[in-house]
This record gives sequence, structure tokens and C-alpha cells, in this order.
Amino acid sequence: MTPILLLSVAGIALAQPQQQGQLDGSPTVFSVLAAINAAGYDADLTSAANHPLRAAVRKHLAAQNIPVLPELKRFYEQHKKPDPAADLSQYISFALCVNGPPTFEYRFKPGDLPPDVAALNGFELLMARFHKEAKIDELWQQAQPAFDEAIARYHEPVTRALMEVNAYLRHTAIGSVDRRFQVYLDLLGAPNQIHSRSYAGDYFIVITPSAEPQIDDIRHAYLQYVLDPLAQRNSALWETKKGLADFAQPAPLLGEHYKNDFVLLASASLVRAVESRLAPPSKRQEMVAQALSEGFILTPYFAEKLPEYEKQEQSMRLYYPELVKGVDLAREDKRLEGVQFATERAARIAKPAPTPPQQEPTGAAKTLADAEDLYRARDLEKAKGAYLRVLQEADERRLHASAYYGLARISLLQNDPESAQQLFGKALQSEPEPQVKAWCLVYLARLSEALAKAAEADGRSAETDLADAARYYREALGVEGASDAARQAAQQGLGALESKKARP
Repeated sequence: MTPILLLSVAGIALAQPQQQGQLDGSPTVFSVLAAINAAGYDADLTSAANHPLRAAVRKHLAAQNIPVLPELKRFYEQHKKPDPAADLSQYISFALCVNGPPTFEYRFKPGDLPPDVAALNGFELLMARFHKEAKIDELWQQAQPAFDEAIARYHEPVTRALMEVNAYLRHTAIGSVDRRFQVYLDLLGAPNQIHSRSYAGDYFIVITPSAEPQIDDIRHAYLQYVLDPLAQRNSALWETKKGLADFAQPAPLLGEHYKNDFVLLASASLVRAVESRLAPPSKRQEMVAQALSEGFILTPYFAEKLPEYEKQEQSMRLYYPELVKGVDLAREDKRLEGVQFATERAARIAKPAPTPPQQEPTGAAKTLADAEDLYRARDLEKAKGAYLRVLQEADERRLHASAYYGLARISLLQNDPESAQQLFGKALQSEPEPQVKAWCLVYLARLSEALAKAAEADGRSAETDLADAARYYREALGVEGASDAARQAAQQGLGALESKKARP
């Protein structure tokens, strides 16, 4: 196996047309955040909640000769905002409004761009140059293990939250072909940030590293994704209730887009009411009162009406007109007279969660933990030394397996796929834990796919290598206790192989 094959190994699916899931990393967000980190974005650099990948990428880029970097630094300084969260926000908006590498062309006409993106005019040209000159495609591939781990952490709670919403609303379709709901994990931004966007019917939420998964914010965005179209579909009914909009105008915390669009305000009020119904009973009244104080004037009505919805059998899509027709203008006028709106609220950012005390690892287990930290920070030589010490210090075969797995991943990043293949094999022979075993099999499948690709390029038969890849993927799927991320990678890899085999 030649070293050049490494480009196909770490993220072999990237060579195919991408089909991102609802929970994923974004190569466009990654590239944009890499650019601003190189250009001077230093928010919360000392925070322990930063993902190690941020420091590793900054170190890597600082060591490169990137011709466009001086221009990029000037642009960043000219557009820097005093508030670090707002500063990051504009670049996330940009990333979500472009088609991505290599051209970073806008998805919308100039007149349709959000104001914060329009203000970054010219950044798309700098991004196209930076992405090419800094070889971000290669960096993105090398970052995949870090994203795999982060996605695995979010996968189960996100799936549970979306299923909870679907069950409550009796919603059976994820969405139409021209709409999507997408969660992106960003590992290069300052920690504890949540950014939500809705562009042309698509709903995005971008989340930076935090001590605990920010599931409430993902659920909130998904509720908007499902409920906003229902509000628009019933806009004629809402027109008959529009007089209530006057009550929301004095609310200091309510966004102008809600004050100017009663249908949007009604939908947001319903979102807050549903959230209260999904919360423990002890918190419901407080959540409804908080929503009203922020200007979501119909949340108390919906909170009273939803128990009736829960007792009948129709889906929210069919029941929605009943919710609108049930609004009694006189009663709501009386409810809203003299309401006291809040003037301050907590910033909508993730708060690090207290972590329970844990016993610190010792001996070889401590060496292995240190090796993993060094690997995530991409200090590969020190990580290699630590993994080798684990082999010397440990008697447990499972620790040996984890050390071989770590050494194999380092070999991949150092363009030595032959050694990687041998080390993954040694890990499998050393009684690995389920997660390590599944990932070893996934990587071996990818290596086999890379061999097949090289064989096809040389005019040789790739049948044996493709069969090996399929076998490894199936074995990974059969590992009991494997992580969701490993299962997903194996399923996607096997599906791609079967689709390729089915094509004439």
C-alpha cells in the first residue's frame, strides 16, 4: 500500500458526494472557523472547555506559509465586533449561506443575504484562497476522529429529543425534500455557544464545545422547524386574531421580527408552550411565565389548550386550526392587560455543567489517558511515546488493544497505512473494548477500500479488496456495545459499497 492512499482512508466517504445527516460536522464551518482562528479570533482561548482540536489547528496553521493570511487578518480586524459572541455569529451566518469549498459562492442572491452576511462582502474571495493555500481539505480529513467522538456524544440524546417532539406532535415526516433540519458541531469556536438560523426553510443549529450536550436548544430549533410551516399554512386564520399583536409591541426582549410578523410570534409562542408540556410538571408554570415576560403573548393560551390536544388522537398538523380558532380575543385582552415584561434575561449560551467527582486513573491507565489527550491535540510524537509506554507498563490486554489502536491512528496521520493496518490487526487480537474493536474494523474497511481504489486506477481487479471492506463493515455492525458513531460509519460505508455494486 503506497502512502498516497492515506488521502482516501481517514474519511473515505469524502471522496463520494456528501450526504450529511441531521447531526454532523460541516466542512464549510470548519474551514471558516479555521480561517478566523488564523486571522485573530482569540475568544476564550484559555478556557478549559475548548476542544483540543482548536489549539492543534491553530498551531498547524501558524506554522504554514499562507499567502492570503495578511489580507485575511486585515479583513478580520476591520469587521471585528466588540462582543465575541456576535463576532463569531457573523462568520457562522456566512458559512451557512455559502455553498462551501472550494469556491464559497453564496447560495442566495445579494439582495436576499442576511444583513450580517452582506456586511462581510469580499470574504468569500478570501475564503476560496485560504481554503486552497492552507490545504484545509487535508486538515478536515485529519480532524474526522475528533468529530466522530463529538458526534457519538450527541447522537443518542439528540435522537431521543427529536423522537420526543415527533411523538408529542404526532409528526411522522422529517420534512419535505426542499427543507431540512441540520445540527452542526463546531470544534473550533469558543466554547459554550449556541447559534440558530433559519434560511429559506432550512433550520440550522451550530453548537460549540460544552461540558454537557445542549439538547434543549436543539429541541427548540426542531420545534420551530416542525411548527412554523403549520403557522404559515393557517395564516388566514391568524389574521383574524392579529389585533393581539399590539400587546407584544412594548416587550423589550422581543425581537423586531416577532413584533412585525404576528404569525411568526404565534408560532414561537406555541413552541414555548410545547416545551413547557415536555418539561417536568414542577417547571411548567415558571416556563410559561418566563415566555410571557419575554413577549410571547400567546404562550399562556397554548399552555392551557394543549392538554385538550393531548387527550384527542389527531396529529398537530390536523388539530392546529382548532388551536387558532380557540383563541378568545376578549379573554386574551383581559389576560394581557397590565402584563409586566422583563427587561433582562440570561444570555442564551451553554453553561458548563458541574461534573461529579471521578477517581483519577493511575499507572498504565493514566498513561493511556495522557496519550489520548496528546493525540487529540495532534502532538503525535509525544502521543506515540505515551502509547508505547502503555505497552510496557500494562499487563491488561484491553489496555494493549487501546494502545495499538492509538498507534494505528497515528500511523494513518503520518502517511504509513501499512503500519496502520498491522497495528489495527494487533489491537483486534488483544481483546479490545467494544468501541475500540468497532473502530478498528471500520478503519480496516476504509483501508481495504483505499486498496480497491488503487487497484482500479492501475487496471487491476478490486473485487477481493471490496469484499474485505464489506466484511469488515459487517463485523463492525455486529460488535455488541459499539458506539453509535462507529455503527453509523460502518452502516454508511457498507451502504456506499452496496450502492456501488448495484450500479451497472
